[in-house]
Amino acid sequence: MDTILPDTGTDSWELAGRRFTSRLIVGTGKYKSLEETAAAIEASGAEIVTVAVRRVNLSDPAAPMLQDFVDPRRYTYLPNTAGCHTARDAVRTLRLAREAGGWNLVKLEVLGPPPYLYPDMPATLEAAEALIADGFEVMVYCADDPVAAKRLEAMGCVAIMPLGAPIGSGLGLQNPAMISILKAQAGVPVLVDAGVGTASDACIAMEIGCDAVLLNSAIAHAGDPVRMARAMRAAVEAGRLAYLAGRMPRKMGADPSSPLAGLIR
Repeated sequence: MDTILPDTGTDSWELAGRRFTSRLIVGTGKYKSLEETAAAIEASGAEIVTVAVRRVNLSDPAAPMLQDFVDPRRYTYLPNTAGCHTARDAVRTLRLAREAGGWNLVKLEVLGPPPYLYPDMPATLEAAEALIADGFEVMVYCADDPVAAKRLEAMGCVAIMPLGAPIGSGLGLQNPAMISILKAQAGVPVLVDAGVGTASDACIAMEIGCDAVLLNSAIAHAGDPVRMARAMRAAVEAGRLAYLAGRMPRKMGADPSSPLAGLIR
């Protein structure tokens, strides 16, 4: 349930019993260095960061560790199954993550084959069922399919995350109408995940009513990641405010902003 803070113009949202103010979730991969990772995350204002368990060092103290740059006491770590193409691999990856760090809130993604890496929905449903039975709180990356999304929610997923466009494509929201439908029927948070390329994409996701936006490549691959992180933060905040304000109706004809009555002729 959202809590609006009228004096500040900001509001908070709830995810699996946890409350957050920032509606921007960012990844920790693809940056040039861990120093750049930390600086971009700081600029984004994010409170949740996703961590690719199979790609980021979380346990070898002899090598540079993400925790030394992005403090897990300050940020909520969200382990994900990036790079997993089967339900079995995804479940195993998150079980290992829980053993290593005690993380229970997780992001599930099971991908189809290259080059599009579209969500493999049968495998996603299979993995979600196993993880929920194992006590995980599952945020699930999925197709922009309201039927599949409702099934995932009914299974017990704590958040639904439809793709805006293929992972890393930067194409922006290709089907905002379907994501709006998906959001309208959801009883859990809905986040756009994947495909965001620039600030306007994030703003549109929030304007149509999404609870938050999750992205990585749009910041990490920008010419200036720290500046783009600031832009994404502002875009998410602006889009949310616009959604709360309620946009003006669309019209085919003109409606002058100044009254026509009483004009000097």
